[in-house]
Amino acid sequence: MNGGTAESPAAVSRRFPDGFYWGVATSAYQVEGAWDEDGKGESIWDRFAHTPGKIKNNDTGDVANDHYHRYAEDVALMQSIGATAYRFSISWPRVFPDGNGQPNPKGVGFYSRLVDELLAVGIEPFATLYHWDLPLALQERYRGWQSLETVRAFADYAGYVAGQLGDRVKHFFTINEFRSFVEAGYRGVEVQVGGGRTIRMGAPPELQLPAAGLNQVRHHAVLGHGLAVQAIRASGRGDTKVGFAENMAAAVPVIDTPEHVRAAETATRELNAAFLTVMLEGRYTDAYLADAGGDAPRFTDAELAAIGSPVDFAGINVDRPNIYVAPSDEPPGYRTIPISASHPMMASAWHIFAPEVMYWAPRQVTSIWAPKSIFITENGCAAADQLSEDGNIYDSDRVMFLRACLGQLQQATAAGVPVHGYFHWSAWSGRVAGPLAFMAWPGPCELARPHGGATIHNGLDQCEYRPVQTGGEQDLHPAPLPIGGLRRVVLGLDDAPDSPEDQAGEQAGKHAGDQVRRLVHHLGPCAGIWSQSRHFASRA
Repeated sequence: MNGGTAESPAAVSRRFPDGFYWGVATSAYQVEGAWDEDGKGESIWDRFAHTPGKIKNNDTGDVANDHYHRYAEDVALMQSIGATAYRFSISWPRVFPDGNGQPNPKGVGFYSRLVDELLAVGIEPFATLYHWDLPLALQERYRGWQSLETVRAFADYAGYVAGQLGDRVKHFFTINEFRSFVEAGYRGVEVQVGGGRTIRMGAPPELQLPAAGLNQVRHHAVLGHGLAVQAIRASGRGDTKVGFAENMAAAVPVIDTPEHVRAAETATRELNAAFLTVMLEGRYTDAYLADAGGDAPRFTDAELAAIGSPVDFAGINVDRPNIYVAPSDEPPGYRTIPISASHPMMASAWHIFAPEVMYWAPRQVTSIWAPKSIFITENGCAAADQLSEDGNIYDSDRVMFLRACLGQLQQATAAGVPVHGYFHWSAWSGRVAGPLAFMAWPGPCELARPHGGATIHNGLDQCEYRPVQTGGEQDLHPAPLPIGGLRRVVLGLDDAPDSPEDQAGEQAGKHAGDQVRRLVHHLGPCAGIWSQSRHFASRA
């Protein structure tokens, strides 16, 4: 007689597909630091953050999470929470300091070491080639994405990286969030947050282009994607897979009826006409071109063919719906339903709580465009991440958000939607990355502390969201360190003076590091979510 316990049909039905990737994601500028080391060129974000008044508290990514120097520790942290994939971005100016021309071997060498470290512990590397840190040289020489020269340089860079890393990296994302960097950087965007309220968001290069100029930048961005796909195919290995990561505009039906679903699909296709739609169809919609009129982008048939180059997967970043819709007998076949002023909100001002979008977004991508594979390339929320008296961070709102979103996503996969991986945004938070993270870095003097936990498992029924227990260990929450000692031990900086206070801080830091390692060992590989700060320590 078999002593094992058979799983119930309900439990089995709630599983994610076999081989599903559970990952975390970051961007180079937000985590790497080392902004001017080993031959790296300046990016538009370096210049932007170094301009006084542009960033709150004049924070920069000069050190960030120090991922460039401490990637091995970071990979170990990812392994400790059960991650099976890591989506990182490659800093274009770290590889090509001037955007094109001669590559920087030390730059690509860093990513080669990172990839090797990931593979050594069984974490699959997913590389994003552009997460907005455009080489400043291209902005100054060619006006950035306003010029075809930048498009060609991006394709050359993509092909080079695929040739260098494609023997180990099997998944490349060309560009992250076309909509975000184009709309915010070249015009600015208005985001509806309910009750008729909007917030305005912008980013470098902080331009205010007229409609014709903005539409041309949109076109250049998707053309850069298409040419990059072709370059990766030409330079990478035969088993290399390539796609994009776009923050699609999602229209959610207010109720689930065939008429409402069709209306929402119509809206989603048109809302994404400039980016997702043209990349997956190889053409602009008639409505998009008619609406643009004389301001429509200039393009050729050959460019459209390149933009529509076949991809192996579609990556979508999903946090909230853009609109709710109902069917309409009038063109365009749907009407927008206003977001209520009392709609539930997450911590970020733009982030309405609407987990159903994690069902509808991938379902609509499948029903409209039928890609071979879909990845949820970003999903997450900000939280207060306040340290409790017992030394833990109980991020109950994030737990609620993730449980709700993953439940909706599992419904989509159970219905046959080909989602093959999920990447939480972000692996770390901080003053640059923002607080949408599993592993947070809240301040210059905070050491590693347990965070509200999430075990990443293959199967929603096995996902456990719980506060991490320390088993009664009393010495796992060291007091804050003197800044000088922290700079030396945690940041690895060698400019700290040899004062008695700093020497004491250095010893305390070494002790704290031992405590962190003991805590990791004590909690084991499913400990979940961590909070550790090691960035932005004062250099004064």
